[in-house]
Amino acid sequence: MDHDYLTVTALNQYIHKKFENDPYLSKVYLTGELSNWRKRPGHQYFVIKDDQSVISAVMWKGAFAKVKFEPEEGMKVLITGRVTSFAKSGQYQIYVESMQPDGVGNLYLAYEQLKKKLYAEGMFDENHKQPIPKYPKRIAVVTSQSGAVIRDIIDAVRKRDPHIQVVLYPAAVQGEGAAQEIANQIEKVNQNGDFDTLIIGRGGGSIEDLWPFNEEVVAKAIYNSKIPVISSVGHQTDNTIADLVADKRASTPTQAGVIASPELADVIANIRNLQNGLENAMRNIIKMDQQKLEHLQQSYVFKDPSRLYESYSQQVDLLADQLTNAFKNQMNQKDSRLSLLRSRLSGASPRNLVDAKQKQLEYLNANLKQHMKAVFVTKQEQLSNKVDALDHLSPLKIMARGYGMVKSADNHIVKNVSDVKVGETITVDLSGGNIQADITKINQESEK
Repeated sequence: MDHDYLTVTALNQYIHKKFENDPYLSKVYLTGELSNWRKRPGHQYFVIKDDQSVISAVMWKGAFAKVKFEPEEGMKVLITGRVTSFAKSGQYQIYVESMQPDGVGNLYLAYEQLKKKLYAEGMFDENHKQPIPKYPKRIAVVTSQSGAVIRDIIDAVRKRDPHIQVVLYPAAVQGEGAAQEIANQIEKVNQNGDFDTLIIGRGGGSIEDLWPFNEEVVAKAIYNSKIPVISSVGHQTDNTIADLVADKRASTPTQAGVIASPELADVIANIRNLQNGLENAMRNIIKMDQQKLEHLQQSYVFKDPSRLYESYSQQVDLLADQLTNAFKNQMNQKDSRLSLLRSRLSGASPRNLVDAKQKQLEYLNANLKQHMKAVFVTKQEQLSNKVDALDHLSPLKIMARGYGMVKSADNHIVKNVSDVKVGETITVDLSGGNIQADITKINQESEK
């Protein structure tokens, strides 16, 4: 039985037309997480995924220019587009026409949360980061045994200094259990204790592939490492927690090897330059000292030592004369000052002041006595006048003219007949004594 066999191109074109003619695929609304995202200068190629599936995506330059936010790896997005196939490869994909954020992907959210936590704990502080040794002897590398990372690092180190020993500590760099394996190897390197530098890393990949280097167990192992750590994880655009905690980050494994090792030729050349500079400096110092020695040998100090102190002797005589003159001048100034002070003291003698105050005191004393005498006479006259006035008002004077003062039995002065009763005994004070009388009758004013 004969069959018409299709070419691969014909089959792919047939499938492509099926996609193009399907009305349900011409406008698709899709939600998922961005993966394998790396911003390109033109068209964008990436993956949209959920927990179980992935689909390739393409977004042309014109459509991407209309996106108002900055897409990031792991970000959850809402996209609109059409699903079709790429006839050349037979792969179906979605052509994205628009994109907007729809929250944050789970891995990306976990990354940001751990990043915030470790930052608060000070694990990214520059003060904790150790300097990378300039001249290491042994370098440990924690990475996959089968990957290209270890080969790139070894090649870079050997080109720069073949005397440095590079030791691989193999570990899984992706998948379940990889984070704990990486942390264990870092601790093992520190326990050996005979390494100068530690490099950890792996090649590029999606956020899922790089995730072991975003685990807290790896971050703490790096932070607690006594050996300086260089991190080289993913591409230059990838950022992991390990990169932030490490003492130094390298964009590629080759750069990590360059950072960890010195260029032997440069070191040798530098040593030679320093040696030449030291030799030249020593020659110049010796030459200058020889010239100084020759100059000193020709000096008059060695030919005629007495000339060494001639000028000093003359200077001593000059200073002695200056000292004597200065002492005399100072004594003259002190004598003049003393005479002036004596003259001022005589003019301001306290004896004159005491005499003046004594005379003032005598004057004030006489004035006080005279004033006291005048006050005494005045007060005496006032007293005499008041005694005479009091004497005129005295009841004794009134009694001497024949009047008496009547007191009731309870010794109260009787001012009115209503103050006493018939039968009551009263006392009448008169000039020269008093009399007592009993009241036998009382005559009221109206009875007169």
